[in-house]
Amino acid sequence: MKLRVHWIIGLSGLALQASEPPPSVPAEEAAEPAPPSLEELYESGRVLFEVFAPEEIKAEFDFPSREQWDEFAARLQQALANDRLEDLAEYEAEARGALTALRAIPGGEEYADWLAERLDYIEAAKQTATAPVPPPPPIKPGPPAPVIPHFDLWVGRMQARPVPAGAEKLLPLLRRVFMAEGLPPVLVWLAEAESTFNPGARSPAGARGLFQLMPATAKELGLSTFLPDERTDPEKSARAAAQVLKKLHARFGDWPLALAAYNAGAGRVQRTLDKQGGKTFADIASALPSETRMYVPKVLATLQVRAGLAPDKL
Repeated sequence: MKLRVHWIIGLSGLALQASEPPPSVPAEEAAEPAPPSLEELYESGRVLFEVFAPEEIKAEFDFPSREQWDEFAARLQQALANDRLEDLAEYEAEARGALTALRAIPGGEEYADWLAERLDYIEAAKQTATAPVPPPPPIKPGPPAPVIPHFDLWVGRMQARPVPAGAEKLLPLLRRVFMAEGLPPVLVWLAEAESTFNPGARSPAGARGLFQLMPATAKELGLSTFLPDERTDPEKSARAAAQVLKKLHARFGDWPLALAAYNAGAGRVQRTLDKQGGKTFADIASALPSETRMYVPKVLATLQVRAGLAPDKL
């Protein structure tokens, strides 16, 4: 039995997902050209598959019907946006097959790293269902260390993987930029979670570059997004990302919350804090989107594994 090519559904569907403007961009200034219609996205995906997919991929995968496309897009968007990790975990097999297909089609490589990161979240979400409940940490003198849900799970996952190939070349430049903007240089490891240090990485929602800047955010910070797309320039994208992170940290006064806002939007994080009466990421994590619940501990675990910096030392 052949599998459905759900990757093209998910990517196209997510491109249509409405997202709130970045916190530094007034809503009335964040308008972008209208996205392609559903029909245009579906037809583009179908043509891409028919023209470029190798025969062995066509033998293994079927391109979905329009009805299947609509249905899967809705399910995937809901799984990423809701707060049920078990729903996200159900997409493992589809996402794994999707990534194989995506990497086999010319032009798909720009999206492959994005999809690989979502597969990482899906696998971790599945792992949370079977992981034993850890014992409470021993009490140490001094103020308690911040609690980051799923942090230990992500430390284990990150310890098992090599440093991305492009990191060594880019790290010195990125550190200089972050330091010049007044940020801890260790935060440049955010690029691993965002793009696997691929300057050309692209998301179906329109984000691009090492730090996956959305078009409105990039333009508000003075970057061109069209001929050339300066988000693919490591130095310029790093400076823009550092400025966004600095504003988020100034607003929330806390790095886990700032990272959550970088992923989910400052408005979503603030509304959740207000609704839950919370003050920390741990207070509101269960009410945030599943993707954000995985993103924050992954970033913080990356800082510890790659740079030896524990969350309470950031």
